[in-house]
Amino acid sequence: MSSPSSSPSSASPYPAELSAFVGGEWLGRGSRDVRPVVNPATGETIGLLPLCNAADLGTALAAADAVSYGWARVSAWERAAILRRTAQLVLERKPALARMLVLENGKPLGDAEAEIDRVIETIAWCAEEATRTHGRLLPPRVRGLQQSTFKRPIGPVAAFAPWNFPAVLAVRKIAAALAAGCTVVIKPAEETPAVCIGLVAAFADGGVPRGVLNLVFGDPAAVSSHLIASPVIRKVSFTGSVPVGRLLYGLAAQQLKAVTMELGGHSPVVVFDDVDVDRVARACAAFKYRNAGQVCLSPNRFFVHESVYGRFVDRFVEAAKAIVVGHGMEAGVQMGPLNNARRLDAAERFVADARDHGAEVRCGGQRIGTTGHFFAPTVLTDLDPGATILAEEPFCPVAPIVPFTDLDHAVRLANDVDFGLAAYAFTRSAARAAELVERFEAGWIGINSFTPAMPDAPLGGMKASGVGYEGGPEGLDAYQQIRFLSHDQAFT
Repeated sequence: MSSPSSSPSSASPYPAELSAFVGGEWLGRGSRDVRPVVNPATGETIGLLPLCNAADLGTALAAADAVSYGWARVSAWERAAILRRTAQLVLERKPALARMLVLENGKPLGDAEAEIDRVIETIAWCAEEATRTHGRLLPPRVRGLQQSTFKRPIGPVAAFAPWNFPAVLAVRKIAAALAAGCTVVIKPAEETPAVCIGLVAAFADGGVPRGVLNLVFGDPAAVSSHLIASPVIRKVSFTGSVPVGRLLYGLAAQQLKAVTMELGGHSPVVVFDDVDVDRVARACAAFKYRNAGQVCLSPNRFFVHESVYGRFVDRFVEAAKAIVVGHGMEAGVQMGPLNNARRLDAAERFVADARDHGAEVRCGGQRIGTTGHFFAPTVLTDLDPGATILAEEPFCPVAPIVPFTDLDHAVRLANDVDFGLAAYAFTRSAARAAELVERFEAGWIGINSFTPAMPDAPLGGMKASGVGYEGGPEGLDAYQQIRFLSHDQAFT
């Protein structure tokens, strides 16, 4: 089967055929089971995705294993050149990739284009970082004794990426693993396959050798258990929910395999009384409803000083009501649908539970229309502390806003969850900011700033939000084994 890398026409932006990529070959439907891919804005089936069977998974593992040693011996400079060529190909194919992303994920076209830009940046950064994976030379203890550390690829990687940012979250694993010299078997989300197929095609066309990068789809539980149980796999990388992360971590632990887990978050935002309330409220609303709230780093719980609480709520509600919701391909749309019916049901459940706990729905609170998975930007106030949305990650466009009295109260509210991925605060006080940086239980902290994940910065959570890091030199180290060498050159 030919590569699906050619750009689809503007009249038909979604690929006519979807395929896995195993051992350098594209696998079409054949006799394989298929799963429909649904446009979340219309509810229409836009593609049929072939699901890999056990034989396909075995072939992918065998391919990754067969070329693992050879790929590890390819120089870092050559791997970097391949990644740079791939980044250029993604840039050239950006319009087609962005349109695929809109159709299967639902996000607005501008957001989809921005995600592809982050893909390009991630690949390019990993290309450069590949040439900087050096070790250390230790001071000699005796004459003729040379002691040093050096890094080598950890081995074949099983990677699992979600649907909310299907392009950049898949590439963050692929590019780092390839830069480190590892072979990869990646399973993206079945809800959003086309953009990942297009990206894997770019890697292949950029010069990644056959078998080094393999793309599989299938029943998530069956695929993950098959891959992780294989002795071929030396490293597991997963981005997704806490329950699934716990399951995969347990499977990996049975064989003591290295893991990176970027799991859920329930990020607090603490707003003090010394800020420009109107400006902060607008910034908070904009970041909250980005990608319909389906963002791991999304600000989810807003804690506002009681003296400015009323004004903040009013401005936040105004901003929420002003957001244009619609099909991602329509001009001016700022927020698309939720990706799937599960998230739509969750949004309705969170609002109903909040109402049961006495909350006031200041805006939104309901589905928009009957076609697609649209849910109105929603603001909840007067919540009882027992409301579910204050304890569980919502992953939807529902924002609870709660008042606090002083810094200690705010910190208790912020840290009173099992998650610790991100935390944010807005204040003009440098002393207060410094104290929050130390007391927030989160791996990603923003003071007067919301910043999406970046390729050169490590992202890792505390508590139930994850294990290890993705991004930055720390993320590349996750795909390498650090070895120590002691060489007595004077010994005869």
